[in-house]
Amino acid sequence: MKVHHLNCGTMRLPGAPLVCHVLAVETGRGLVLVDSGFGTQDIAEPARRLGGIRHIVRPALDLHETALHQIGQLGFRAEDVTHIVVTHFDLDHIGGLADFPDAQVHVTAAEAHGALSPATRLEKSRYRSTQLSHHPKLVRHDPTGEQWRGFAAAEQLTGIDDGIVLVPMPGHTRGHAAVAVDAGDHWVLHCGDAFYHPGTLDGTTHVPAALRIQERLVAHDIKALRANQTRLADLHKDTETDLTVVSAHDPTLFKAARARGGGASM
Repeated sequence: MKVHHLNCGTMRLPGAPLVCHVLAVETGRGLVLVDSGFGTQDIAEPARRLGGIRHIVRPALDLHETALHQIGQLGFRAEDVTHIVVTHFDLDHIGGLADFPDAQVHVTAAEAHGALSPATRLEKSRYRSTQLSHHPKLVRHDPTGEQWRGFAAAEQLTGIDDGIVLVPMPGHTRGHAAVAVDAGDHWVLHCGDAFYHPGTLDGTTHVPAALRIQERLVAHDIKALRANQTRLADLHKDTETDLTVVSAHDPTLFKAARARGGGASM
C-alpha cells in the first residue's frame, strides 16, 4: 500500500507549533484516511464547529490544508475515500469527516460511546457534536484478540484491506487507538495523541511546557496514557528499522515520515 503523509491542520499552540498528521493510504479497495484533520466546514464556521478552543490552539484553517483539497492534488475525488479510521473523536481529528459523507468511519466502540454519550465533564467539553451532525457511517470495533508488538489487543481491519491494524491505546480519551499501516518496506504506526512530542519517547529531547500541561489537562486516564507511552518508548528504542512511529501533531516526526515515505505527499 502506498502511504501519503498530509498535514491537515497547522496549529500554533504558544511555544509549540503543531501539525495534524493524516495518512492517505492507497489500497486495492479505494483510498483510506487515518484521521481527517480540520475540514472545509470547520473553516467556513469555526465558531460553531470548533468553539473557544480555537483561540488556544490557533489553527491556520487553510482550505489548502484540508484532506479534501490534498487528495485532489493527488488525483483523487471525495468519493474515492471509502474508509476513514480515526484515532479518536477530538475536534482536530474528525473535522474533515463531513467532506467524505459516503465513507465508513472506523473507531473503537469505547470512543464512539464516549463521544456520543459523554459521561464526564471533560468528555462533555472536548467533543463537538456539530462535527458529527452529518451522521457519519460509524463502524465500531472492540479489539480484544491478538497482540501487536507488545500491546495486548489489536484488530486487523481486513474489511478495509490487509495491512491496517487498529491498536487500542486508551488514556488520552476513553477509547483512543493507534493505527498501524503496512507501507510495504516498513510499517507506519500513527499514534494519534498517545504522545505529543518525541521527547516523551526518547527521554532526552526537551518537551515544551505547553505540551506537558496540555497532555495532563486533557487526559481521560493519565495512568493508562503513561503505560502506553512506556510501551511506545520501548518500540522507539528497538533497533529494528521496519517501523515508523509518529504522533498526530509533532512536525519533526511528520517531516521524517514524509521523507521516508518517498511518495507524493503534502
